[in-house]
Amino acid sequence: MRWLIVGGGAREHAIAATLVRAEAEVVVASPNANPGLERLARASARLEPTEADRIVAFARRERAGAAVLGPEASLAAGVADALRSSEVPTVGPDRAAARLESSKVFCRELLARHGVPGQPRFAAPTTAEEVDRAVATFPGPWVVKPSGLTGGKGVRVLGADFADPREGTIYAKALLVQGDRVLLEEKLDGEEFSQMAFVTDSGLYPMPAVQDFKRALEGDRGPNTGGMGSYSQRDHLLPFLTASHRDRATDCLEKAVAALRSEGLAYRGVLYGGFMLTADGPRLLELNARFGDPEGINVLVQYEEGSFSDLLLGVATGRVDPNLVRFRRRSTVVKYLVPPGYGGRGPSGGTLAIDERAIEDAGVHVFFGSVEPAGPGAVRLGTSRGLALAGEASAIHEASARVEVALRHVRGDYYVRHDIGTPTDLARRWEHMRHLLAPSAKPSPLPLSVAPPEAPPSSAGPAELLLG
Repeated sequence: MRWLIVGGGAREHAIAATLVRAEAEVVVASPNANPGLERLARASARLEPTEADRIVAFARRERAGAAVLGPEASLAAGVADALRSSEVPTVGPDRAAARLESSKVFCRELLARHGVPGQPRFAAPTTAEEVDRAVATFPGPWVVKPSGLTGGKGVRVLGADFADPREGTIYAKALLVQGDRVLLEEKLDGEEFSQMAFVTDSGLYPMPAVQDFKRALEGDRGPNTGGMGSYSQRDHLLPFLTASHRDRATDCLEKAVAALRSEGLAYRGVLYGGFMLTADGPRLLELNARFGDPEGINVLVQYEEGSFSDLLLGVATGRVDPNLVRFRRRSTVVKYLVPPGYGGRGPSGGTLAIDERAIEDAGVHVFFGSVEPAGPGAVRLGTSRGLALAGEASAIHEASARVEVALRHVRGDYYVRHDIGTPTDLARRWEHMRHLLAPSAKPSPLPLSVAPPEAPPSSAGPAELLLG
């Protein structure tokens, strides 16, 4: 089977690597010469992910039997529509269904019409006066979201990105002046998690849960980014996430798909829900119409050998064999290496020297993102996320430690969040949820594998969690 992959980031590199492990061929339409993709691809073309006609022509020329779209911009531009019209089965929804991500206003209003649970309070003002009236109705902190695509960087939160509510109203009104739609939503307190699922005519098939780290700086400080890293847990839950929470999040995704279908919109692809686990249970922050980045990397490295091509083809053509939806029981941690200026902190660029063999020997996978080749064993960073290192182990903190060992084999000027998946950070998040849920519904005791060594818990957690 020959697959067309659209996109040139670390997520697309991980998709290609998983397909090649399943003995599929790949051809790549990418805006950059991603060295990881170039090594795997039978053929590649320098194309923007929104160039539908040229992507279709490339797919025909290379006789691609199916396609998988990585970036949200491709979906919003109707690339999936164009490929399907050319009889290329595609993993990714049509442009109309992809509005779940490309229009936050459309998504909220659709879910509200159909009574999908877990929605925060929201308003979608269209004038400056409506912004002022909407702000006056929120009893507590609130969030400003551009309705369109912003690469995960457009959300502004009261108390984190601005201290004075007037700053938030100015930002909201500026978006309206620029011609954008805008959402105001209540600010939710809890821990974020990502729940992705394969969606096709035959049903919805969930993947392991993941926690993403959006803020640029350690301790969840600094501006929002596209994602600095992420982790997943061996039992496919998270230290603070129970099976019941996971099931409620999955139910929300199923109801969102049902809402689309009730309005005549089919969905074949990956649906990714960004949730906040609150004292009231999971609440939906956003829906995305593709693999998360970096969260997609966590689940792809867990996928069992041999059948990923068959699974994706089932998604693209409408019917999945549930036996193909299988993930190994391993904890994973992804940490992105980014230019020092990523998130607005200074100059970008620079060259990294990478010893890939030593990194792989440390039990860590290397996925290339926004980089260009710079000679043997070296890449030049762009302005975005450059290199994803994905460690796997029995426990989350062990996977994180493996990535830290692998970092010794990357030389150059870069920034990375070292705190992702560490015992201290995991314990902080668990403690946050313990306080939110106390006293009526405390989470299980902190698993031994994530407790800070200087303060071990008094009792072990559930046996399934002891290995992370």
